[in-house]
Amino acid sequence: MYQKFILIFVLIFCLLSCSKNKDFEYNPKDQADPYKLYQEGLNAFEKGDYFFAEKKFSEAELNFKIVEYSARSAVMSSYALYGINFYTEALENLNRYLRKYPADKNIMYAHYLIAIIHFEQITDEKKDLKPLIEADKKIDFFLRKYPNSDYALDLKFKKDLIQNQLAAKELFIAKYYISVQKWVPAINRLKIIIEDYEKTVFIEEALHRLVEINFYLGLEGEAKKYAKILGYNYNSSQWFEQTYKILNKDYEIKKVEVKKDDNFFRKILKKIR
Repeated sequence: MYQKFILIFVLIFCLLSCSKNKDFEYNPKDQADPYKLYQEGLNAFEKGDYFFAEKKFSEAELNFKIVEYSARSAVMSSYALYGINFYTEALENLNRYLRKYPADKNIMYAHYLIAIIHFEQITDEKKDLKPLIEADKKIDFFLRKYPNSDYALDLKFKKDLIQNQLAAKELFIAKYYISVQKWVPAINRLKIIIEDYEKTVFIEEALHRLVEINFYLGLEGEAKKYAKILGYNYNSSQWFEQTYKILNKDYEIKKVEVKKDDNFFRKILKKIR
């Protein structure tokens, strides 16, 4: 929810300044005036009444004769849908906006909002992988197209979180295969973590599990190979101690206190230009 409050603040700040434009003046006698509809939507949006706001923004879009204002109304309508967690409808509206208004100045923000919507649908490594893959793909697209934008830093941070989630998914599947003693698919999943997600927090456990499996199968050469990698890069970690215990039966494992990082998320958003 905090993410939504930040985005609402940024969007209201921008659009309030936009609404002060003289072109947005309307005739109060004309109830069908698109400027009036837009202002009613904006007033409802500020109060958090996203249902009513979305209705008014949609009506305004249909009635504006100036394409720029129709496009702005479409973005606001999409954001109102996002505000009430109507993710599917918001994505449909944003994709329609991209097709209909490809030259609009807020295109970058629309792509950012699409990435955010996919990101917010991520649950955990045990659930559906599709939101993870979609969020990763949309963030990659945004970072390629707008690498120096105000939103890039926020999405780079979210991409790191996604990479950790994807690695967690691979580890979860690998552990399942280990539990049913399907060693080959387990090894393959663990190797994916080493090759594709080496910067995530799960690399150490993946290396340890490879040592564990290969040692169990009598492949001591392979076990020692992964143990050396783990020892060289992470010789102070708890997983290295577990690995050392496997290869040195007389070693006594010391308890390691792991501190949780509470400052996991940060939000950096700037004014839409």
